[in-house]
Amino acid sequence: MRRNEPVSKIMTASPITVHSGQPLSEVQALMSEHRCHHMPVVSGPDLVGMVSSTDLLRVTYAWGQDSRNAEAVLDHTHKIEDVMQPGLVTISPKTTIREAAGIFAKNWFHALPVVEGGKLVGIITTTDLLNYLLDQY
Repeated sequence: MRRNEPVSKIMTASPITVHSGQPLSEVQALMSEHRCHHMPVVSGPDLVGMVSSTDLLRVTYAWGQDSRNAEAVLDHTHKIEDVMQPGLVTISPKTTIREAAGIFAKNWFHALPVVEGGKLVGIITTTDLLNYLLDQY
């Protein structure tokens, strides 16, 4: 296993983002279309939060709705700001994969935004980390 390899080697560069004013049904559609579970939320150039598929499910189930009514519930009861996780832990592209694994091991989240010079440049997930480990063996 290679030591001290940076997350830039395994991160998704230029991730798909959503903006704080988008309807939650659009966020859900983008996640489905791009087969991802985490979307960074931006306001202009600034990273303001992260929304996950679990966040969206939690809101939908809280209202006791089935999947046919999910869009109506999402768009008419909540905004992204109500659902997203603010105050994110971020890392730089030079953070080692080992350091990122340590952050994941000590926290309950499964995605880390990668930021350089205040700008979102990538995202790394626990799935990226597991795929990296699989490639090593």
